[in-house]
Amino acid sequence: MAFKEYGSYDAVGLADLVRKKQVSAGELLDEAIARTSKIDPKINAVVVKHYDYAKRQIDKRLPAGPFAGVPFLLKDLEYLEGTRTTSGANVYKDHMAGHTGTLAQRFLDAGLTIFGKSSTPEFGLMPTTESRLFGPTRNPWNLEHSSGGSSGGAGAAVAARIVPVAHASDGGGSIRIPASASGVFGLKPTRARNPVGPERGEAWSGFSCGHVLSISVRDSAAMLDAIHGPEPSSPYMAPKPERPFAEEVGRDPGRLRIAFTDKSPYGETIDPEIAAAVRQVAALLAGLGHRIEERAPALAADPAVVMATVVSANTGLAVRLAEQQFGRPMTDRDMEILTLATAHNAGKAAAIDYMAAQLNAFRISRGLATFFETIDVFLCPTLCTPPLRIGELNPMSRDLSHIRPTLRRYMPATSMFNMSGQPAMSVPLAWNAARLPLGMMFAARFGDEATLFRLAAQLEQERPWKEKIPPVCG
Repeated sequence: MAFKEYGSYDAVGLADLVRKKQVSAGELLDEAIARTSKIDPKINAVVVKHYDYAKRQIDKRLPAGPFAGVPFLLKDLEYLEGTRTTSGANVYKDHMAGHTGTLAQRFLDAGLTIFGKSSTPEFGLMPTTESRLFGPTRNPWNLEHSSGGSSGGAGAAVAARIVPVAHASDGGGSIRIPASASGVFGLKPTRARNPVGPERGEAWSGFSCGHVLSISVRDSAAMLDAIHGPEPSSPYMAPKPERPFAEEVGRDPGRLRIAFTDKSPYGETIDPEIAAAVRQVAALLAGLGHRIEERAPALAADPAVVMATVVSANTGLAVRLAEQQFGRPMTDRDMEILTLATAHNAGKAAAIDYMAAQLNAFRISRGLATFFETIDVFLCPTLCTPPLRIGELNPMSRDLSHIRPTLRRYMPATSMFNMSGQPAMSVPLAWNAARLPLGMMFAARFGDEATLFRLAAQLEQERPWKEKIPPVCG
């Protein structure tokens, strides 16, 4: 294998080369490390490097899993025993994980070679990845822009072809936002499809789940086959799939009923190039034989208000646990101003406020379930503006009044599907005149990743994106 071809393979393809002994796991790891050395100084996506850990994995013989020998990055929120895990926070900059999380273990069991961790904003709070600890992660399409968040390091690393697939997680859009901003594929699975333990029974009160970002649809589907399923601490389970998800890729999606909107869920107009792209994709879907109508769900409550309450409570707990661990109050030397302010807001709220937010999340979920009784798929823009510029959201600002209005403009539609637990994906189907990616978001009924994988594969065939390479690339 000529290593110049590494970036043209997806993870399934690389694993097949290893199985056929056309290349070794060690050679793939060397190539991923070489690409990291060459490309990462420009984009700052791989913030924790544990190459010796990966080499020991190979020396001990990798499991004969579906991705045996494929280089891989964990998001710097997931524990991997004996490796540094910082959560993007200064107070944890030297923290060594004392155990391996369930999801990380499933990645290991799949045969992936985990050689580092990708960047995240502090505690995964922001839709842009610019932690004080590590600095900004830059978009390979334009270094002045963010690669999204909170899985921004994963998005940048996959887009730049350091790895073909990388771990990501999504509590309010954090798989789909970097997928859109970085021009890669990202599916948020159904709630409880993938494990979140052992230290959490739920993540962000059931809003968050983990999966991957990838350059191909089949990588995402095959990875979901490898990692899904309950664990001993699971409080509930996702519906069982009818067949392996990988078998849905290439399967005829049939004639789907697809509703779409080119507006924000708040009814506001959005970036005109993004709105035009949504309409072009709707026309493409109609040309493929799907039944298209312009219609959007009515929301029973404001998702942004629900998210603010739930995320504040979870952040407040994270700060409290740190204070208990270190035996002192957290200050802005330990954590970012945004994190401390978010925790402070949680302290001002009452338990009844949290329960009210949970009730409103259920009301939003019920309205979406009713909406999906008459459609199969909903299409809208993943983001309503192009990728943010570096510095546009500043978590260390003494004045945080800019945060909420920016979020409302940028990512108003992603969090509703975290509340409902429905699967949703961002598909890289458009680029604007400035050559920045514009992802399209598709959502399906609870438990119905199968429909999304079929549709995504059809779109990948009709409008392929794999050969669209950013200027900064391995």
